[in-house]
Amino acid sequence: MDDPASLPTAGLIRRLAALLYDAFLVLAIWMALGFAAQLIAGVETNQVIDGRVQTNPAFGLLLFALMCASAAAFYVWFWTRGGQTLGMLAWRIRVQSREGGPVSVRQSLLRFLCAWPSFFLLGLGYLWLYFDPNGDAAHDRLSGTRVVALPSPQR
Repeated sequence: MDDPASLPTAGLIRRLAALLYDAFLVLAIWMALGFAAQLIAGVETNQVIDGRVQTNPAFGLLLFALMCASAAAFYVWFWTRGGQTLGMLAWRIRVQSREGGPVSVRQSLLRFLCAWPSFFLLGLGYLWLYFDPNGDAAHDRLSGTRVVALPSPQR
């Protein structure tokens, strides 16, 4: 197998495809989390006013915090244990340190926190990979990581 530090950087399409795959998994986690939270809190946290469901603001804030924490836990768990989420595994890409080693918890958290603005600021953080000399996105650069394309398995 090739030296991990010498693997080519993954392109934008593969990164976004893996992100889409992972979005379905994170969405499923959020749905289960919301269902469990609603079972625990009860239906009293919601009421219908003028034909619209209104949620207790404190419950909504708690649910939002749980959603953010569960998404962070999902990515940190997978990135620190092998460098691949399930979407990354399907698209044969892996996140690793600049030297080619595993990603630390600190790097994973920093990468997760920086990836949100990279995506939601019109994708500028992701488009940065076209201007970066190493082909890294902004959140890769900030967290000291890189996303590499893995070779196809030999048949």
